[in-house]
Amino acid sequence: MSAKLEGSNDQEKLATLGARTYKEQAIWFLNAFWDTLEAESERIWAYKHKCDEYDLQKHEEGCALDELNAHRLLEAFDETMTVREMRDSLRETGAIKKDSRLKTVPLIHWLVFKYQVSFETLVNASQGDNAKAIAEAQRLLDQVQELFNEADAAAKAAKAAADAAKASEEAAKADEVKAIQREADAKASEQEAVAREADAVAAQQELEAALAEVKAQEDAYNAKTEQLKKKSEEGGVVSRNKAKNELAQHLGEDPLPLRRAKI
Repeated sequence: MSAKLEGSNDQEKLATLGARTYKEQAIWFLNAFWDTLEAESERIWAYKHKCDEYDLQKHEEGCALDELNAHRLLEAFDETMTVREMRDSLRETGAIKKDSRLKTVPLIHWLVFKYQVSFETLVNASQGDNAKAIAEAQRLLDQVQELFNEADAAAKAAKAAADAAKASEEAAKADEVKAIQREADAKASEQEAVAREADAVAAQQELEAALAEVKAQEDAYNAKTEQLKKKSEEGGVVSRNKAKNELAQHLGEDPLPLRRAKI
């Protein structure tokens, strides 16, 4: 990484820095303000990693995010300002031209705005006469990178476990719903069977009542027949003849209702 930025003025130098990779921008920024922002090194490196992640085309080889992903970057760190507000502030300080119509957001723009540092000091900061500080910064950055990778792996593992638990829970709920439905179906079948049994009992009772009625009519018919036969064989001539006529009429009556009942 060159120790000097190309450009005829500080604005152009900032543009040159903004065209470098996210890692190079972060290192330049930390080297420039190490004395005051050493404690922020891990967070600055976290910004760098988020830029790598949200740059969907170039990833770590990229240098600037489109506006949509720049907003995602701000939201990821619970920042409340917008890209437009950040650019307006940078225009006020002269970091970018007032009439510029930028379509992307370099990491360095965000760092200048976030920490409210002088972009002139930034672009003209020495990068070569503080070798020990640079080496320490690189060591810390590498350490942060390792911690970030571990945290990212742990987060992915936790998400996978959560997804598996959710899938298991949903499967259990589905089984419970099926069990409830089966129980409801069983109750409905039981109620239907009880209703059919009640209908069968009612039909049996109706049949028995009909048979009893037929038996009563048959017994009455037979009893009257025997009574008239006996009268036709006993007593005087007149009473016997009367009984014979009644017996003949009785026997001649239509027994169809009784036959129908038996059928």
